[in-house]
Order: sequence, then C-alpha cells, then structure tokens
Amino acid sequence: EWIPEGASVGWGGAMSAAQIGLINAVRQGNYIALDREKCVTKEERDALALKCLISDVFLTGANGMSIDGQMVNIDGNGNRVSAIIYGPKTVLVIAGMNKVTDSLEDAVKRARTVAAPANQQRFQLDNPCTVTGICTDCKSASCICNQIVITRHCRPVGRIKFILVGEDLGL
Repeated sequence: EWIPEGASVGWGGAMSAAQIGLINAVRQGNYIALDREKCVTKEERDALALKCLISDVFLTGANGMSIDGQMVNIDGNGNRVSAIIYGPKTVLVIAGMNKVTDSLEDAVKRARTVAAPANQQRFQLDNPCTVTGICTDCKSASCICNQIVITRHCRPVGRIKFILVGEDLGL
C-alpha cells in the first residue's frame, strides 16, 4: 500500500529490500522501475540516479539505527543519502534487526566499522578496508565513506517510512 501502482520507484543501497523480494516485486509489478543495474554506461547510471531523486518512492536500507530511532547512513557518491534527505515523495527504509544498536554512537560505529568495510569488499574498490575488512579512515579516491548522514526526524512527517524486519538483513 506504500507503493501505489504506476509509481516511479528507485533504489540505492537496498540489499535488505532485495533480500525480502521487494526489488524483484517492483521490477515485475506495475511500476516504473528506475533500475540502475540495467544501465550500460556510467552516464546512464548517473542520469538514472538523478531521476531517483524525483521518484515517487525510493527504497533504501540503513547502515545503523539507534534504539531511539536515529538512522545512520554512509554513502560514497551521495545519491542514496540525498534521496533520503530530500526529493522522493516517499522513502521506504528496509532494515534488519542487525542494524539496531543501543545508541547513536553505536549506530555510527556500526556504519563505519561493519557496513562500510563490508560494502567496500562487495564493490571490490581499491581501499585498505577492502583488503583488511577494517576501516582505517582513509581518504582514497574510491572511498565510500564520503557522506555520513544522521537522520533524526523526517520532514514532512511521514515521508520516511520504516519496515523493520525481525531478522538479520543486508550488511
């Protein structure tokens, strides 16, 4: 019900949404899927990432969430956190219980020391944490820790919606 038929739907950093079958449901359903995986060139991917910023619905995950409801996300290019912050009419955050931490400090730590190195390894980028699995706070050109965003509240109220799945999902 949060994704009306015919809606344009984009996503970024949405491993959890993929794991629960939501990405495939969008691809196969009556939606306009803004699917960057179908792009051939970097220019096409960049253009589609911009389209996601004005989509009806944007699907994403969280790198960390504090028990008091603050969400932490780390991004390399900024397309994912930009969409969370401003743009799409609705943002759906799909997150597993492994993302929930006791405090904001722990959520940031999880994002920096668990999610970011794991994503670097997934993308096979040339950074120290790709090899070691440990964040060294590098400043390399291919670092994916360029923007660290803490979302405390949502404006307008209700624009960001959370689906917290009672199992471990994503990185």
